[in-house]
Amino acid sequence: MLFSKACEYAIKASIFITKESLSGRRANVRAIAEATQAPEAFVAKTLQPLARNGILTSTKGQQGGFSVEPEQMNTIKLMDIIKIIDGDGLFTRCAFGLSQCSEVRPCPLHEHYKPIRRELTEMMQSFTLYDLAVKTEQGFAFLKV
Repeated sequence: MLFSKACEYAIKASIFITKESLSGRRANVRAIAEATQAPEAFVAKTLQPLARNGILTSTKGQQGGFSVEPEQMNTIKLMDIIKIIDGDGLFTRCAFGLSQCSEVRPCPLHEHYKPIRRELTEMMQSFTLYDLAVKTEQGFAFLKV
């Protein structure tokens, strides 16, 4: 598990919301929770920072719910969600958690972990919400077991 549970749910929820938005629908918390197999209260709490940071649009009321603006679907990267929920520690910190790990003073895994961290960063920056929503919509990927 690379990410916190909150981040995992936020990613899955954002993909589901994008998929719904592609069809012109808003997704309510109940539908998101069902699609991601997450508790409703946890989903609601997890999506708040994404809405505050402009990743998601939140609409209140009977026909309300969460959506992703069409013009943003191709610009919001997976990395954007990860940084909002978990920060960038996975991509910047030492594998052992040493605060002084560096090129000058490396930990035992430094040279091995550095390319993995770089590749993971590139991967998370390369996928947009649109890319991932289309994969799930076409049945090439799934959000739950």
